[in-house]
Amino acid sequence: MRSVRCTGCRVGGVGRVGERRPETPAEADGTAGLFVALGKMVKFLRERKGLTQKEFGELVGYGPDAVSSMERGVRTLRPEVLIKADELLDAGGLLKEVLPEVEEAMAKTRTRHPEWYRSYAGLEAEAVELHFYANHGVPGLLQSDDHARIVFSKRRPFLDEETIERRVADRLSRQQIFERWPAPIVSYVLEEVVLNRPIGGPRVHADQLRRMLRLGQMQNVEIQVMPTAVEEHPNLDSAFNLLVPKGHGQVAYTEAHGFPRLITDQEEVRKIADRYGIMRAMALSPSESRKLIENKLEEL
Repeated sequence: MRSVRCTGCRVGGVGRVGERRPETPAEADGTAGLFVALGKMVKFLRERKGLTQKEFGELVGYGPDAVSSMERGVRTLRPEVLIKADELLDAGGLLKEVLPEVEEAMAKTRTRHPEWYRSYAGLEAEAVELHFYANHGVPGLLQSDDHARIVFSKRRPFLDEETIERRVADRLSRQQIFERWPAPIVSYVLEEVVLNRPIGGPRVHADQLRRMLRLGQMQNVEIQVMPTAVEEHPNLDSAFNLLVPKGHGQVAYTEAHGFPRLITDQEEVRKIADRYGIMRAMALSPSESRKLIENKLEEL
């Protein structure tokens, strides 16, 4: 099997993929202070207006977890959000005034993920198709703010608070792919056990299930659940991702204990894609999956 591993490997001009696993993420891009300050301003104005995070989120087209992330500066406050917020929160042009600085900061932002992850993160950010199979935990793009924080805070060896916040911010920044236009085609096959594991306790778990339901309503996103009771399964190996980078052929990505493997050999990618197609056919339909997630939410 041929795969992209170690240094010196590239796909479509995207950065190198190595197997070195650093203790901390790549150096921050220097714009964090701007978005922390803006987040505090938005929170102040929102509370002055008497709106909850959920109410404000509904007005600007985001969920409460995303609003929370923006107000804490771990998720980018995009120009269109600032424009809406300025009007909704009676900011009097204050938030619109900083749009040039925000656009400049976004233009020079570089990928902040751990160095070994940069190549995949770059491919993911520009992909036209993304397909995920998860057999153990909730995939990063689906994770709620609190779920992601629990995942990083409980991992071993332990991470310090600054590193945890950085990792959470990096993970949430990837989720802006759902806001991109043109929107990529995104699909998931999740083992039922992923829905049953109550990471963070009932409240965090309930919020995580609600996030799945919200994302599953998007026109370009399909979430399917593979019931635990199935008697046959075409893939009892590890989780994997399939993606189609813009202007390039499909590639596959797997990871074990922090060591990445980006597979570009088309015959090997075809085999993984074939298994994924069979799993989609065997899994519950998107509407059936939604009902299952809703039932699990009601049982909490």
